[in-house]
Amino acid sequence: MRPLQPVSPSTRVLLGISFFVLFVIVWSIATYGGFVTPIFLASPTRMIEEGWLLLTRFGFMYDIGMTIWRVFGGFVLAAIIAVPLGIAMGAWKTVEAFFEPFVSFARYLPASAFIPLLILWAGIGETQKLLVIFIGAVFQIILMVAVTVGQTRRDLVEAAYTLGSSDAGIVRRVLLPASAPQIAETLRLVLGWAWTYVIVAELIGSSSGIGHMIVDSQALLNTGQIIFGIIVIGIIGLVSDFLFKEANRRMFPWSLA
Repeated sequence: MRPLQPVSPSTRVLLGISFFVLFVIVWSIATYGGFVTPIFLASPTRMIEEGWLLLTRFGFMYDIGMTIWRVFGGFVLAAIIAVPLGIAMGAWKTVEAFFEPFVSFARYLPASAFIPLLILWAGIGETQKLLVIFIGAVFQIILMVAVTVGQTRRDLVEAAYTLGSSDAGIVRRVLLPASAPQIAETLRLVLGWAWTYVIVAELIGSSSGIGHMIVDSQALLNTGQIIFGIIVIGIIGLVSDFLFKEANRRMFPWSLA
């Protein structure tokens, strides 16, 4: 192995699977070997049994659907506002000077700290949960998009001006095409953070969702269901991440050059 030396796709897949296999082996040794009591950590088979029970008897598919809706609903709302504002901040320094201090301040505020206020303002319904995800994602996206647009190669901008492009044309024909792949990558990363926010939102005052199920399972000391819920989140996140990467690859083929 050498620093930054790429590996083949088949080797990458094999190494990725190997980690999960090793993880399950260690988990099995800890549980089946009696090193950890079941009340603290369920065995793999117990987790599968509890997961099947959730899916077949307790309507867990509905909880999964509600959580996915909340994640993507809050994330899309954040992206609709954050991406245009981030582009404007990156393209025009006056806009950046106006918004950047507040955005930099707000992005350090934990979304979970707003939950009590959001419950007072919006109740414990879907609006409150969407707003938690929105607050957690919007300021991160704004700043990351602004940085991406602002780092566009200056020589491309000067060349466009030399060829007679207008200011609006610079944004439309230079800044956006150059920044679009990295903006999409930013959205992919922040989508992963949105899953953290939705579980936090569902831990308080929720009657549905994966986070609600985890809280109920914790009250019953059912670690099998808790672990199953966590694994489901990871699987959904992995699938969405893969789909996001594939969409980015197809939409922005020039970024692969």
